[in-house]
Amino acid sequence: MIKFKAKTYGCSILLSDNDIELYPYLRHDNGDKEVLCASPTHGRSYIVAKHNDGRYVVSKGNGLSYTTHTFLNTGEMGLDTWGLLLRQDAIRDYIVGNEIKGLGIKTNHMECVIELHSPLMMPNGTYINPTLLQYSVECPFRLCDAPFMDYKQIETEVIKWEVLNSKGYDKKYLIAADILIRNLHIMHEAGILHNAIHNQNYTWALELLDFELSHTPNYPYKSEDYVRHVPSLMPREVIQTYEIINYIAGVLREDVDNDQIDNMFREYGYNLNSFKLL
Repeated sequence: MIKFKAKTYGCSILLSDNDIELYPYLRHDNGDKEVLCASPTHGRSYIVAKHNDGRYVVSKGNGLSYTTHTFLNTGEMGLDTWGLLLRQDAIRDYIVGNEIKGLGIKTNHMECVIELHSPLMMPNGTYINPTLLQYSVECPFRLCDAPFMDYKQIETEVIKWEVLNSKGYDKKYLIAADILIRNLHIMHEAGILHNAIHNQNYTWALELLDFELSHTPNYPYKSEDYVRHVPSLMPREVIQTYEIINYIAGVLREDVDNDQIDNMFREYGYNLNSFKLL
């Protein structure tokens, strides 16, 4: 964990669960609050508190955890800024995340979207207020954080997977594989494209995160052209999920049985033979 100073700002609530404590912080070297960054891979997310039930409260969009600058705009992405979370992205993340949770997929618990009263002048001369997405997770470490974790921390999380092992798998990575492929099947059956399936968006508690790029029939993309391409983007999430399974097995030092994984995909309706060229 990396410690940072943060400063409190006035804010307005855009979306929220009931009776939650707000943490309207931005990273600030002279701030009077302390926040934690789980690893160098968390560029704009910080642990800001811990609930009595042990869940970690995370805030997203609070500024960069690297460089001496809170926000950096390099110009190539318009208003998209390093360290910043745009209002529309925070709202989509919150709404879609709650929809995903409602489908029975293990994910973060959304708490609120807040807008800070601290206007930033963008390169085009307009002003926008930083927006924060606040949520809680069972595990603050993502799969990609493995190089920065003590292996005992990983083992502590992986041991918990046994309660999910209803099919009696003899290797830990197979437990995770079944859950990840099941998640994908549930989303695709519901017409949902996550659009960011990789090892940075799953925690070691197998919580699926980050829905700011996602599409659902209830909260579709606004561009008709984007909506038209959703079906063609879903198959790549099969391969991306396979990559994550291989990554988990590698971290756990378990050999991958590709035939078994291919069969697992097939059981959930994904026939990899339909993709092959040779």
